[in-house]
Amino acid sequence: MESRAASLEWLENPEVFEVNRVEAHSDHRYYESRREMARGKMRLRQDLNGTWKFSYAENPGVREASFYQDGYDLSRFGEIVVPGHIQLQGYDKCQYINTMYPWDGHAELRPPHVAQDYNPVGSYVKEFDLEDALENKRVFVSFQGVETAFYVWLNGEFVGYGEDSFTPSEFELTPFIRKTGNRLAVEVYKRSSASWIEDQDFFRFSGIFRDVYLYAVPKVHVRDLFVKAGLEDCYRDGVFSAELELMGEPELMAGCLVNGILYDQEGTVMCHWDRMPCEEKVTLGGKISRVHKWSGEDPYLYTLVLMIAEDPGDGSEASEGHVIEILNQTVGFRTFEMIDKIMCLNGQRLVFHGINRHEFNVRRGRAVTKADMLWDIHFMKQHNINAVRTCHYPNQSLWYELCDEFGIYLIDEANLESHGSWQKMGACEPSWNVPGSLPEWKEAVVDRAKSMLERDKNHPSVLIWSCGNESYAGEDILAMSKFFKERDDSRLVHYEGVFWNRKFNDISDMESRMYAKPAEVEEYLRRAPEKPFILCEYMHAMGNSLGGMKKYTDLADKYPMYQGGFIWDYIDQALARRDLDGKEGLGYGGDFTDRPTDYNFCGNGIVYGDRTVSPKAQEVKYLYQNLELEPEPGVVWIRNKNLFVGTEGYEFHYRVLKDGEQVWETRFTADVAPQSRDRAVVKMPSFSERGEYAYQVSAVLREKTLWAEEGFEVAFGETVVKIGGVVESARNAEIARAAAAPTMKVIHGDVNIGVRGNGFYVLFSRTEGGIVALRSHGQEWITRAPMPTYWRASTDNDRGNQFAVNSAVWMGADCFRGYQNSDVDVLEEIGRVTVTYTYRLPVAPETVTEVKYVVTPDGHIGVKCHYHGQPGLPELPLFGMRFRFLEAVNAFSWYGQGPEESYVDRCNGARLGIYEGTPAGSMSRYLLPQECGNHTGVRWLELRNRNGGRLKFTAVNTPFEMSVLPYTAEELESAQHMEELPVPHYTVVNILARQRGVGGDDSWGAPVYPEYCISGERDVEFSFVIECV
Repeated sequence: MESRAASLEWLENPEVFEVNRVEAHSDHRYYESRREMARGKMRLRQDLNGTWKFSYAENPGVREASFYQDGYDLSRFGEIVVPGHIQLQGYDKCQYINTMYPWDGHAELRPPHVAQDYNPVGSYVKEFDLEDALENKRVFVSFQGVETAFYVWLNGEFVGYGEDSFTPSEFELTPFIRKTGNRLAVEVYKRSSASWIEDQDFFRFSGIFRDVYLYAVPKVHVRDLFVKAGLEDCYRDGVFSAELELMGEPELMAGCLVNGILYDQEGTVMCHWDRMPCEEKVTLGGKISRVHKWSGEDPYLYTLVLMIAEDPGDGSEASEGHVIEILNQTVGFRTFEMIDKIMCLNGQRLVFHGINRHEFNVRRGRAVTKADMLWDIHFMKQHNINAVRTCHYPNQSLWYELCDEFGIYLIDEANLESHGSWQKMGACEPSWNVPGSLPEWKEAVVDRAKSMLERDKNHPSVLIWSCGNESYAGEDILAMSKFFKERDDSRLVHYEGVFWNRKFNDISDMESRMYAKPAEVEEYLRRAPEKPFILCEYMHAMGNSLGGMKKYTDLADKYPMYQGGFIWDYIDQALARRDLDGKEGLGYGGDFTDRPTDYNFCGNGIVYGDRTVSPKAQEVKYLYQNLELEPEPGVVWIRNKNLFVGTEGYEFHYRVLKDGEQVWETRFTADVAPQSRDRAVVKMPSFSERGEYAYQVSAVLREKTLWAEEGFEVAFGETVVKIGGVVESARNAEIARAAAAPTMKVIHGDVNIGVRGNGFYVLFSRTEGGIVALRSHGQEWITRAPMPTYWRASTDNDRGNQFAVNSAVWMGADCFRGYQNSDVDVLEEIGRVTVTYTYRLPVAPETVTEVKYVVTPDGHIGVKCHYHGQPGLPELPLFGMRFRFLEAVNAFSWYGQGPEESYVDRCNGARLGIYEGTPAGSMSRYLLPQECGNHTGVRWLELRNRNGGRLKFTAVNTPFEMSVLPYTAEELESAQHMEELPVPHYTVVNILARQRGVGGDDSWGAPVYPEYCISGERDVEFSFVIECV
């Protein structure tokens, strides 16, 4: 241990990133007996989590500088919970920022300096007695995560200093620790030179946010373990090695032996090593015939048990009483390699159905729990996500254990991002980039690579080491890559930043891009590239997004060298907060008086911040499924895209829906080999009755798994067939109804036109421009005139690609459409009354929309809407009719695509059926209120009120789109948070010919694809029928 005094100068010296820190090592657990190992709880570990004494200071000049001294008066100290962030426990303030450095505009700084007037300091004190099990042994303290730099003292003696917020910093306490009355003091600084290379897109917290514990080691101890478990002989046999690094006094080690056993899951011994000499370095090796391979589809784990025991001296096996240390380590046999420029797992081309995951909890920030992790991994497996990029830092150790166990592939990313040092306002300007090729930063970043690799190297789930994120490229990151490759030849190395500096192309084994458009990806793949392609970030899922994802997933079938991507991202980084009125909601950047900030740019998850599921997840699950199911009458084609497992683990449920109602179902099994396509013959009746038939098949689990119950659906497919012409023309329907129904009376007023029939009454207004009253059998439905609608509440993508600006005229048209008395036309014919309104729109060039109402004696109202396109008009957000009903309309059902909201470019995961909803339940809780709740392919919509009344909208010839919400587009547009929306007083129903797609290639300029847009230059027409049921 180096003896030196703590110095604040280290905070601004990139060459000092640790003092007295223990060398990084594997994260294995160890025990003193087999019985203890079976319980899984280490006696030699003492938990220091919980309540600590705490003092906060805004900068070093006003901190409690001597607080670490033994006997220092702590009566002025408050309390804080560890693990946890300082900013979430009543001190300092939260700040979210993307690429800017958080001091931008507050201080003129360049690396490695930090501001002196604002650098929050947290002074932590934990008083404890040493537990009996740790007494008379070498004792260490482990800080699993402290942000950003910290000093440690024990009983007044300086112990060490550490940086790197996301890997363990451990220090030996043996010289200073006592049995009782210990005082551990930790001084945490929010900013240091490390802040320049921890510029990730996240909330800028500080504090001790991961576990803290003491641990003692036996007199002979496995300090580090490196297990390698690969495959050979056509990936049939397993090749195993384990490198042990031991610590202990040489004379003690000389009297000990090392024994090892490798077990399968049934407890069968696969290999064993007996009575090996106990030396500083010990290597075990062996070969296993026909090994059970590890993969995400079948994450089979063996268990290695290593025991250090005293030599009995008579050649016999060591008994339990001779055991000094015993440990167990799970082992997954797999080989990940490049074959013919393609990344392969166990010899098979792997496609990543991936996502980027920040560690985040709505109340605890990055101090996530085991429950959070289990929820996440269950969700991912249930939604066919097979890979995670640990953006942009190593995660808690437990996450890797769970990924080993459940089967999730990992890109393990080093804690390095210096985005703000080279990219300013979108432009590449690396004049003062760090680390670049600066020698004073090299050791710091290589140390981060080493700390991650040494901790995580025994996890089969880790396939790729990543050098970090968005830090440009230079000699220092090249040194990281070289370290990874020299230390571990069983994995590949990733780094996207070489895109910006091709001089350092050799850093990365694969071509990695962010937010490249599908056409750009194809352009690369068509040029006979040297490296396979992945998108380390794609589908920027900010707000209502993820449109057009299929354009990416289709590339995997078209180009072998396209190997998937990682959606940005998993969970909204949102924090629970209360507004000025005491309403609880989710906060984002700017809600905490934090400036500068990037506001709601942290809201990109397919999961909301509180771990409820957003509608975007429906599309992800479908497009990531490994079974493609194509049902036909009597046959189901099954394409099994799994690499290693057949379909024997699934039961297939085949059902037939007629006009949305199930009329037949059956179940069957099929054995389709991995990477093959076959058909299953299904005995079923023939259907000839007129109607619309949906043939649907689902693959469900036959047995319970770690991540889902028996019967859980993992994949589905659908084919829709119409028999006999389902939808009559509007004219034929009107004629048929008129012939069968009694006559109706038309009442001509000076201002209004009334139509009275058997049990219904409709009132048309010449001044209001539409229906102002609709009553049926005592139920009042319409009280305000429905109007043509053109505008939607801008999505995040609409704002980012300037659509909201370029098409803003349609917001004016939505709010201020022109109407004159002369623009109404009434035509009375036998069996029907037609009222036509013409709306003149305040746009240039001028155009009109016509809405024609056809009332028949049976109370049906046919509606035909016609928008007249004009050259020079911008794209429309949507076109249709907007109805505003009283709030008593509180439930609805529809026959169309569901169950979640869908849009023309995000509807692959939706399926045809009859679904139920409520206006409030249709509000998707995007961080910034925006367009939501749309449903595509709707055949009919039925509204229900509290009195039992029903009002139905039925599509004519072509399905429409619709939404039923408690708010108007204008209300959604003006709100900044969900809790700012008013108490609902009405229900807004949109019946639409079409709505523009939502897009999602990125959120700062990528347009919606042309096929999902609505040209303002072309006519749009559609029809539907209203009826009181």
